[in-house]
Amino acid sequence: MLRLLHTADWHLGRRFPSFPDEGQKKLSRARMDVITRILDVARRNAVNAVLCVGDIFDDPDPAPDFWEGLARTFRSHAGQHPPLFLIPGNHDPLTPESVWAPGHAFRARLPEWVHVVDRDDFMYELAPQAVLYARPCRSKAGENDLAMALPSREPGDERLRIGCVHGCTFDIDGYQTNFPIRRDAGVQRGLDYLAIGDTHSFRDVTENLPVPTVYPGAPEPTGFDDAGAGRVALVALFRRGLRPRVDAEPVAFWRWIDVRCRDMNELRSLLTTRDLDRHVVRLHLDLTVSLSEESEVERILRDLQGTDATMGALAFWWLTGRACGCKSVLATLFPTTSRRCSRTRSRDSTGSSQMR
Repeated sequence: MLRLLHTADWHLGRRFPSFPDEGQKKLSRARMDVITRILDVARRNAVNAVLCVGDIFDDPDPAPDFWEGLARTFRSHAGQHPPLFLIPGNHDPLTPESVWAPGHAFRARLPEWVHVVDRDDFMYELAPQAVLYARPCRSKAGENDLAMALPSREPGDERLRIGCVHGCTFDIDGYQTNFPIRRDAGVQRGLDYLAIGDTHSFRDVTENLPVPTVYPGAPEPTGFDDAGAGRVALVALFRRGLRPRVDAEPVAFWRWIDVRCRDMNELRSLLTTRDLDRHVVRLHLDLTVSLSEESEVERILRDLQGTDATMGALAFWWLTGRACGCKSVLATLFPTTSRRCSRTRSRDSTGSSQMR
């Protein structure tokens, strides 16, 4: 049996400008910290290889803090390691000026078990009966199907064949996908597993085909739309012709959630959320409260902001602005309308305040 860990879309160097400085640092640091957990998962599951399929960095020429930090993370992870493969994606394509260039200092700092896919004909023998084929992105946009450019299976070749490319399997009418991948590319090229990256949610796009084509998703979410992010794929290949088993393994620290509170009990319960200090929260308030409850609402919002928060303006019980911390929680509280609301309230005949 051949075991693989498949990951993608680390986006090291991603900026979070909607957050204050401290919040940006925490979210950026989490993207580096998760790599150690990924390596630990790989060791715990005794995988034969780690496949990192594109968008390792958010930019082809990231700041030294990020490529030095990644090289340091690899070097400081003690013990024996399976080979790990870094495939350039559309965010960090292989160009002469990129971090992937042979003469870049990043390459010299990588341990020998880390391999950069810097050739279109990249091939690596994972085992006597298993081979890896990979192809890098060379630009930020492209129309070519990199999966269909991988070598096809030759007659009599009974090896397990794994493919790695970064691109998009979506085929929406009238929409030009970036580095499009045929859904049946794995079958067409005679692969046993096609590891891809691009979208940030875990998904097997070919559940009804004999060859899995899998997005592992981003190991740390990048925003509130990344449903299904925060995981890696653990792949077990048994033999040629038998569909591999693919399992999702959670690795993320942060969980991003959208919360809408329509009464006081819902708002109160937010503070009892398990591991609230590991959540990024976007809170929408749509409440009618009594005058006596107004101070409680403000207290709860102050608790969510935390004593170190410097951003955020109370507006109809929405914290508009950037981000706030509750102890170590990051709470991003945006208004439900596109305009900023002034801090006013209307009072009905019962003495209640309406927050709209």
